Amino acid sequence: MRTPIARAAALGATTLMIATGCAAGGEDNSGEGVAPADAALTVVTGVYPLEWLAREIGGEDVAVVQLTEPGTEPHDLELTGRQIAQVSEADIAFYVGGLQPAVDEAVGQEAADAALDVADVVELHPAGEGGGHAEDDRHDHSGDGHDHGDEEHGEDDGHDHGDLDPHFWLDVDLMQEAASALAERMGEVDPDGADRYQEGAERVIGELSGIGEEYEAGLGSCEHREVVVGHTAFSYLTERYDLEQIGVSGVDPDTEPSPAQIAAITDIVRDRDISTIFTEPLMPAATADTIAAETGARVEVLDPLEGVTERSPGDDYPSIMRGNLDALSEALTCD
Repeated sequence: MRTPIARAAALGATTLMIATGCAAGGEDNSGEGVAPADAALTVVTGVYPLEWLAREIGGEDVAVVQLTEPGTEPHDLELTGRQIAQVSEADIAFYVGGLQPAVDEAVGQEAADAALDVADVVELHPAGEGGGHAEDDRHDHSGDGHDHGDEEHGEDDGHDHGDLDPHFWLDVDLMQEAASALAERMGEVDPDGADRYQEGAERVIGELSGIGEEYEAGLGSCEHREVVVGHTAFSYLTERYDLEQIGVSGVDPDTEPSPAQIAAITDIVRDRDISTIFTEPLMPAATADTIAAETGARVEVLDPLEGVTERSPGDDYPSIMRGNLDALSEALTCD
């Protein structure tokens, strides 16, 4: 655990961030209204699903500082000096290596001893294997019966995620593994709270398991398996439930697809009688609207859970996951 001087600096930074409203995920980001001075430890997180895990497992004993503000694309996060100080003074820096370069750099330089990289505790999927990230993965859509797997029709995604796809949180089994690892680390930092953190993790794992069972039942029998998305952030979900991800662009939501790419997706939607084009809360819907206008498909939201916004189909991880399931079940005409 940090020294008393470092603890005071960390809690002071956390208090300042809460007072100025610069943290994500709620009006009071210290956890259920607990003053930061009462927290047993401080966890800094880089992306919303990790924040959710930290809050649910830590409860009132843990102050959680989320670095990505609501409505901000997490891939493009740039840290302020204050946020870098918060990373430096955190007891645990909980992040996904390769997802947010600014967080990677800050943790590496300021908080290496406090680092808990999800990439070190769960098996991330290789980019391009079921993830639709491979730049050379181009397919013939002539209707020859070829299994296209998760398809990507974008070019260079513009972000360096290394060789791994960081969007693990759409697989509830991997989220369970991350929950266990976080609870264990919390218990190491704060041994007095180890039993509470373990109990919190068990509750979270039970809820995640239940969501997984709902997905298995809800997507087990569907007329369609194709999921057309704006960018290929849904690989873990589509691979887990034997769906086919068809991305208009690559993993980078800011990449503008070319007219040829839009035309190719339009042909697929028309040829396969796909009823729904999915957009995201943090993405403009212009491309999806264009394809829908050409094909008669409708445009709906599928949330990659990179943050909670007014357009999200829920207000926390479980409700958004269930909202995504409802959207998929309707789009794929599932029993």
